[in-house]
Amino acid sequence: MKKQFTCINCPMGCQIVVTMDGEEITSIEGNNCKRGENYVRDEVKDPKRMVCSTVKVDGGKTYSVPVKTETAIPKGLIFDCMKEINNAEIKAPVHIGDVVIANVLDTGVNIVATDERA
Repeated sequence: MKKQFTCINCPMGCQIVVTMDGEEITSIEGNNCKRGENYVRDEVKDPKRMVCSTVKVDGGKTYSVPVKTETAIPKGLIFDCMKEINNAEIKAPVHIGDVVIANVLDTGVNIVATDERA
């Protein structure tokens, strides 16, 4: 079976074709660098994504602050992660890097603020 991916690790956007025999990767073609190969290996075995959103600010001059996961989380947890983010609230003042949710969904990944709010 063949699967096609567009690599998202750099602006080149290599079109990579992965040939698989069941669960095993038998060949990877079309990548221009090792990062592309690593990307599709991860994408086939354990796809992960960064999550960006906003969280309500309590006592601040603005309603919300932008947040993101510190690193990528398993793709299958995105909707549950968004539920956690939507239920979260942080007290003002907020600083870049403040942990809004520690260890979201027991992934070892924190949700952090990406802007300042007074």
